[in-house]
Amino acid sequence: MPDRNAVKAYLLDLQARIIAGLEAFDGQPFLTDTWTRPAGGGGITRLIEEGRYFERGGCNFSHVMGDQLPPSATAARPELAGRSYEAMGVSLVLHPRNPYCPTVHMNVRFFIASAPGLPDVWWFGGGMDLTPYYPFEEDVRHFHSTCRNAVLPWGESEYQRLKDWCDRYFFLKHRNEPRGVGGLFYDDHGADGKVDFDSAFALTRNVGDAFLPAYLPIAERRQATPYGERER
Repeated sequence: MPDRNAVKAYLLDLQARIIAGLEAFDGQPFLTDTWTRPAGGGGITRLIEEGRYFERGGCNFSHVMGDQLPPSATAARPELAGRSYEAMGVSLVLHPRNPYCPTVHMNVRFFIASAPGLPDVWWFGGGMDLTPYYPFEEDVRHFHSTCRNAVLPWGESEYQRLKDWCDRYFFLKHRNEPRGVGGLFYDDHGADGKVDFDSAFALTRNVGDAFLPAYLPIAERRQATPYGERER
């Protein structure tokens, strides 16, 4: 059975740990905005602007719910029509001031739809990706190797599947080029019933927990690289 309370507890802890790591690195605290959603749920927004190192960034937790999914959400999944739902996740984006350090994105999320007398339908999604402006091979190798180690307990082929998925998902067709150097991406993990909840949740925890080890060493390595307005 899916344990939504365990997922929520993990996501809140993940947000807190990531913020603690980023604040220790930057030296400036993130602002906090707690919000509620009239239709159900709420979240915690954590933001930094004009930090010592981060020009702008956010790491946000949300948990929203409703009595019935809107038609737009069930168009591709008609079996979910009429079900109540919960969606929760942590998402972040960081824009460093120094252009020699890359922008980074990460999110992990969980969705569950319920109806009386029927099994819950649930799935996880998430990933992370790196967007350098001045790429350094050692940084890219470090990011990808950390992502690989996070997924490797599920096999090399699973890592390659999520890496390739990220490359496809973040390919900019109108520019015929990728957005950055990739990373990991997955969605609907568990929706087909072929993956049990414990395994899917463990994969998502591994991905979320890998963020700081994947990114902070790059930020630490590049924070003192000289730059000027030309590079900006």
